[in-house]
Amino acid sequence: MASAPSKLYADDVSLLMVLLDTNPFFWSSSNLPFSKFLPHVLTFLNSILLLNQLNQVVVIATGYNSCSYIYDSSSDSNQGSDHGRIMPARCSNLLQKLEEFVIKDEQLFKEGSREGISSSLLSGSLSMALCYIQRVFRSGPLHPQPRILCLQGSSDGPEQYVAIMNSIFSAQRSMVPIDSCYMGSSNSAFLQQASYITGGVYLKPQQPNGLFQYLSTVFATDLHSRAFLQLPKSLGVDFRASCFCHKKTIDMGYICSVCLSIFCKHHKKCSTCGSVFGQAQLDASSTSNRKRKTPET
Repeated sequence: MASAPSKLYADDVSLLMVLLDTNPFFWSSSNLPFSKFLPHVLTFLNSILLLNQLNQVVVIATGYNSCSYIYDSSSDSNQGSDHGRIMPARCSNLLQKLEEFVIKDEQLFKEGSREGISSSLLSGSLSMALCYIQRVFRSGPLHPQPRILCLQGSSDGPEQYVAIMNSIFSAQRSMVPIDSCYMGSSNSAFLQQASYITGGVYLKPQQPNGLFQYLSTVFATDLHSRAFLQLPKSLGVDFRASCFCHKKTIDMGYICSVCLSIFCKHHKKCSTCGSVFGQAQLDASSTSNRKRKTPET
């Protein structure tokens, strides 16, 4: 599927897709509680909308069991230019939708649909963001510059490796950078790869209490202005993959030559495409090698 040409984008108008991590597993043990984290995010979103009246912000909540759209600034465009009245209403609507989402996600958690897994559904929220962006691409020749900002704190979910990588390559093809602001204790390999491959910015704030300063100085600038700024660069990117059999991050593994599936151990058959990794193939290759080495008589 062909992506929209970048030359039709407006230079300084942004469509910011914010993926907001609401996973209770992370925020219950974080040094920065969710109640203190959220005001930084709300102030940042308001500043994005004040930078340009054509800017658009969409917030997707990423929970433990589900993800959902909780805010779209395009619905506020017909409320006039009275920012003093719009901003409180905007925050109120977002908080209400966020509360409803958290309650619903908690109910799914009690049902134990993903028992033993503490990661957020990052793959789902990335897919929803890309679907929204594709809809904007097809709305007309002039549209804002889309980008995705992941405000993530949960650890990576190896079981989502394939879906996340597909989303990353889809964003790369559509020329949509994925920015990452990771709040966890250690770095996220998935988000590092996402930002590196799509040309986004990966940042792990050293002082979470000053989160708004990081957001406003690094992630508030539009894509056109980034060419004139010295933005943070990752010193190292973890390119390790997750195996398809046990969903664990591995350093070395076996790769199917047909579908490129990755396994931590040797299997007789590929669980993805059904290709057979039989001993007969190994025997045939060894036999042919012996024939090559046999001297002519």
